[in-house]
Amino acid sequence: MKQLEINEPVLMQIAIQQEIQRSNESRYDHKLHGVLLIANGYDSYQVGEMFGQSPTTVQRWVKKFNESGFAGLRDGERSGRPRMLSAKQWDQMEKDVRRPPSDFKFIQSFWDGKLLSVHLRKKYKVEIGVRQCQRMFKMMGVRLRKPRPVIANANPLLKKGFKKTSAGSKKSGE
Repeated sequence: MKQLEINEPVLMQIAIQQEIQRSNESRYDHKLHGVLLIANGYDSYQVGEMFGQSPTTVQRWVKKFNESGFAGLRDGERSGRPRMLSAKQWDQMEKDVRRPPSDFKFIQSFWDGKLLSVHLRKKYKVEIGVRQCQRMFKMMGVRLRKPRPVIANANPLLKKGFKKTSAGSKKSGE
């Protein structure tokens, strides 16, 4: 029987591991398969090598499984920084940025990170940095568009006004 091969196996290992990390359910299945291999006689070093994990991580999975059963392999709540805006505030803010800034008495004609930061401070009493506001635009799927300046080259009359010499004058020596 011919051995199966995967194109670009090293790259695919990385991609598969990233896909596993993406959802709670796939992480649970990943741990479950690791514990199953341990139950079938593999040691934590072998399983860790196959799964791209350290042997200590695999040992932790087995310990949690022995203590709490299947529930021990499920991810618990992950701690992290609490959100600055509630879900209701987030929804309202999304509606806000879909309207022109002039509706909120801003002079600027387009939204950017700096303006959103000011808006959040004034309306929601929340201090969020400019860079984080830029990330928020990306999360909302809002594309930031800055107005393009009018280019003098586009209008021949304006272009004439910028020239140093008038069209009728001749250079000396001609």
